Amino acid sequence: MSLGFEQAGFDIAAAIEIDPIHAAVHHFNFPETKVIPRSVIGLSGKEVRKLAGIGRRPVDVVFGGPPCQGFSLIGQRMLDDSRNELVKEFVRLVSELDARMFVFENVKGLTIGKHRIFLDALIEAFGEAGYRVRVPWQVLNAVNYGVPQDRQRLFLLGAKTGLRLPSYPGQTYTPHDDLLALGELKRSPTCQDALGDLPDAEAFEELTLSDSTRAPYLKKSSEYAREMRCIGSDAWHRGHIREWRTGMLTCSARTVHTDLSRMRFAMTPEGEIEPISRFFKLSRDGVCNTLRAGTDAARGAFTSPRPIHFEYPRCITVREMARLHGYPDWFRFHVTKWHGARQVGNSVPPPLARAVASEIIQALGITSEPSRRKILLGDPSLLSMDMGGASAYWEIPVPIGKRDRKNGQRKRKQGEIELRESVAVGGES
Repeated sequence: MSLGFEQAGFDIAAAIEIDPIHAAVHHFNFPETKVIPRSVIGLSGKEVRKLAGIGRRPVDVVFGGPPCQGFSLIGQRMLDDSRNELVKEFVRLVSELDARMFVFENVKGLTIGKHRIFLDALIEAFGEAGYRVRVPWQVLNAVNYGVPQDRQRLFLLGAKTGLRLPSYPGQTYTPHDDLLALGELKRSPTCQDALGDLPDAEAFEELTLSDSTRAPYLKKSSEYAREMRCIGSDAWHRGHIREWRTGMLTCSARTVHTDLSRMRFAMTPEGEIEPISRFFKLSRDGVCNTLRAGTDAARGAFTSPRPIHFEYPRCITVREMARLHGYPDWFRFHVTKWHGARQVGNSVPPPLARAVASEIIQALGITSEPSRRKILLGDPSLLSMDMGGASAYWEIPVPIGKRDRKNGQRKRKQGEIELRESVAVGGES
């Protein structure tokens, strides 16, 4: 969401993230944003203003969302899940920062069955805090906004009472031929569009030990891929231009598969599930299934499966996940596949966030112009820190419990709960 909002014209003043590894990766990509590596529990709006150095400047929008496992359609869905309490912290910070608007994002599961009661209570809580919410609320699918992935998420858009309410962005893309016939929408990019120009990671032995190597793009490149490669000034939208090494294939650490697995992957038809591993095989002419993050260390450290590449008998790399999510190639993730895949799967696709943020810009009455300023990315060492190293970097205690080897789970100290959210100010936009 930070990238999408920046691309729409916002300056990201502060980002709150309890996981020090994720905080470090955010700091690498947004070196001018103040990262606050702590829980929002007990963090006041006054503290955020002081830490971010924004003083009394008006905050245009607070955006983000709590961990969604409490509402997810997968697994147990209980209203008394302790993680759901962090939604109240989001409302509190929006109010304490006196933000003009807010964007709350969460899983579609929050709109279904008994969770509707929680959603109604959330909207009521925003009302009590002095904010109106755009109703009816909408579940937006990233595939309808130029992302080659079927990914549905709930968005709540709100504004202080008396201000203009933002609207939901209209659909601009479709994967369906019947809607294309109307001539009002563009064809959603396909998996081939997203990945076709990327070299095969398995052609580079060094990617068994590293996540990066110098490698040329393949000759054929789609319009979508050219934007991911930042070819042309429009590819940066209204975001700040990053100085980056264009000849590097990054976030592409290889995965070791057995010969038997490779044979099964190769035999699986595109667009179907491999019956043994239950991995989905991408269809080159279709879009990706929803990329998921898996669980963090406190909930067992299970990794969600990455899809099988449509052309190569292997799971896709983190860079290929990023392409299917709408991340440009300059954007980096943690060097490990586990953390990198979680960072992609946990995030909102930037093109979808940009579409939402553009409606916020319009409701605020701001005229946003493309940025011509170039900024350097952060220290590459931020991308390879383990939990201990990242905690030491931020000078904070390790917030995630260690694995209990007796039961294969990980434990967390009481009260240490994560919530990711950011604060944006209009700046020069």
